[in-house]
Amino acid sequence: MKYSIALNFEDGVTRFIDCKVGEKVLDAAFRQRINLPMDCSDGVCGTCKCRCETGVYDLGDDYIEDALSEDEAQERQVLTCQMVPQSDCVLAVPVPSSTCKTGTGRFSASITRITRHADAALEVSFELDQAPVFLPGQYVNIDVPGSGQTRSYSFSSRPGEKHASFLIKQVPNGLMSSWLERARESEEVSMTGPLGSFYLREVTRPLLFLAGGTGLAPFLSMLEVLAERDEIQKVSLIYGVTRDQDLVMVEALKALTERLPNFSFVTCVADPQTFHPQQGYVTQHMTADMLNGGNVDAYLCGPPPMVDAVRQYFKDQGVVPANFHYEKFTPNAIVSGDADRGQ
Repeated sequence: MKYSIALNFEDGVTRFIDCKVGEKVLDAAFRQRINLPMDCSDGVCGTCKCRCETGVYDLGDDYIEDALSEDEAQERQVLTCQMVPQSDCVLAVPVPSSTCKTGTGRFSASITRITRHADAALEVSFELDQAPVFLPGQYVNIDVPGSGQTRSYSFSSRPGEKHASFLIKQVPNGLMSSWLERARESEEVSMTGPLGSFYLREVTRPLLFLAGGTGLAPFLSMLEVLAERDEIQKVSLIYGVTRDQDLVMVEALKALTERLPNFSFVTCVADPQTFHPQQGYVTQHMTADMLNGGNVDAYLCGPPPMVDAVRQYFKDQGVVPANFHYEKFTPNAIVSGDADRGQ
């Protein structure tokens, strides 16, 4: 038996290692040639301190207070030289991946299907040469053949499968959009990743998902995982778009409500001329029940103005979610962030 440990570095790179039963994380990382920070390896210096965001573990008792205080332990800070996992875990490592002499993984993929959703988005499916391990919500950089450039896209499929899918916004004359217009099935691309600090954490309270446009993609991946786990916490999604034709993958969301009984979603369209029943922005469709008095973990993926508007809405309403994880995206870049209670 072994556990999967995700090491999420400061620069957004994630590497996965296997940890044997009874093995310390630092030893497991070194065994797999990832040099996590350390000086003493005896629980004395605190150099190897990380934060365990998800999972069950034994802190060990061979460390001193100066290395890890009781308050830090309560905040799920750990010393990797002492920590022994008792389940799969996710660790936030407060240094860049290059410091630990590691980097992103690289793998090949070939196109199996391109589904066009009017002029709004493309759902692109790939067969991969290996089943990538990633955290639901993370993204990869996809090489655009012949350009020497990459574009970043979140997985819309669940982790651990050799078939992966992405929801890609159609951008007029965009680099990836233009290439996909010419691409054929079985055409190959290279991907690097996984990347990003926007991913599903341990679920201990109701969830509020806020998606803007193709920012729906990472939530599809998260919902697949939650359905597979038979998650019992309430999950609410508000999916907002600019135009009627931008609403895509709604049937997939309906299917997920059948598999995940505590999941519900609302769609809305910002265009004042919409024929959609719900007009307006996501902030206009948040209910008190969804916010749960702040006892909710909020996740948002959308363009920068949407992220800024939601943050201002929470401030104006005097509601501070227990945790607020967000990802801003533009046609060429993705930026993740967190706003935890009290920050």
